[in-house]
Amino acid sequence: AEFPGLKKRYWGQHLWGRGYWVASSGNVTDEVWKKYIEDQKPEEPDDGFKVV
Repeated sequence: AEFPGLKKRYWGQHLWGRGYWVASSGNVTDEVWKKYIEDQKPEEPDDGFKVV
């Protein structure tokens, strides 16, 4: 009600988009981020499956 221009611009009542998230990493090096991202990968299954 205080800002009628925003109501027209954001008619869906959502000021922020869904699924978008931002955070500050503070004082973290690129190497730490790289290791964190690599550690998120799932392990490859070792079930002996082979394509021939």
